[in-house]
Amino acid sequence: MRSRIMYIELKTGFNDNGPARIGRVSFSRTFQTIYYRGKIFQRLHGGGVAGNWVDVHTGEEYWISGVKKSRRDRHWARGGPVEIDDDVRDDYHRLVSET
Repeated sequence: MRSRIMYIELKTGFNDNGPARIGRVSFSRTFQTIYYRGKIFQRLHGGGVAGNWVDVHTGEEYWISGVKKSRRDRHWARGGPVEIDDDVRDDYHRLVSET
């Protein structure tokens, strides 16, 4: 499986300030499924309220995207902490500091 460091934010029940993390996700061969910390996400195609992926077990919507070099992954009008998984911290800092 292919993996990548991504931004993951819970949207269900929150506007643009749900719990958010930076972590390494794995993709299915078709890139239609993401696996992260025991969760399985399916891509939403135009049907989501605020997210672009849905947890297949809970139905909760998430916004999952590549990380921004500016480190401003949150919606511009909202805020809150973004946790970085310990196992990707060094790789994440290298990734966002690349020019």
